[in-house]
Amino acid sequence: MGANQSDAAARAGIKTVPFCGLPVALLDYALAVELIHRWAEAGDAAYAVAAANAHVVSLSQHEPEYRKAIDRFDLICPDGMPLVWAVNHRVPEEDRLKGRVYGPSLMLRSLESSADTGIRHFFLGGMESTLEKLERRFGNDCPRARIVGSYSPPFGEWPEDEFDRIADKIRRSRANMIWVGLGCPKQEKWIGSHKDKLPPGVYLGVGAAFAFHAGEVKQAPAWMQRIGMEWFYRLLKEPRRLFRRYLVNNCLFIRYWLSDTIRHND
Repeated sequence: MGANQSDAAARAGIKTVPFCGLPVALLDYALAVELIHRWAEAGDAAYAVAAANAHVVSLSQHEPEYRKAIDRFDLICPDGMPLVWAVNHRVPEEDRLKGRVYGPSLMLRSLESSADTGIRHFFLGGMESTLEKLERRFGNDCPRARIVGSYSPPFGEWPEDEFDRIADKIRRSRANMIWVGLGCPKQEKWIGSHKDKLPPGVYLGVGAAFAFHAGEVKQAPAWMQRIGMEWFYRLLKEPRRLFRRYLVNNCLFIRYWLSDTIRHND
């Protein structure tokens, strides 16, 4: 566990539960939004927030570069239902999670509740057309939220000066809530590896949230999300792209869960 995670969680009064070495936060949407807004308005540092699911946990166990990055995050939210179930096996009944803190929903709730505050949103990632749809959607649905900028970085390998270009855009916009939709694992690696050099603000890796909110990808029905089968819905929609992510990493997650449970009970 990284020092950033334990220190930030302790200072914020957030309970966490270690799962496969990751300090998963025991919180709901209301507490998550209150915390990230507080960090954003403080303006004293760059805070990193991850929405963790089975894929994130699995990558953290077998990819050292990814683990090094995720260990620098300040808050690990329980995004996937299997992770919620795993965590709830570790805690007393009064501390059990009632549900997950899903990245796309956290993004929407944050924008909705940021009216008349000092929160200024920036979208990083996706195609320009996606960002245009995203800004239009939130402009209609959250008209009082302050969206101060967006940027679509190049696909493939980035030029050496790309970080400086992105940091300058964020700094000039005066954004303090930066939504990073580069996809997993790229977004966590980028945030974690550059954390010390990022402009102050909260950096949240939200994966496919941009495509969902822009209306480019359809989300799974609510009942499938509740029973932890969202992955199956998305796999049916994009089998070639998501086969390894879901089938391989889901099996690995079960293996890591069992191993971690045995270690925890020893």
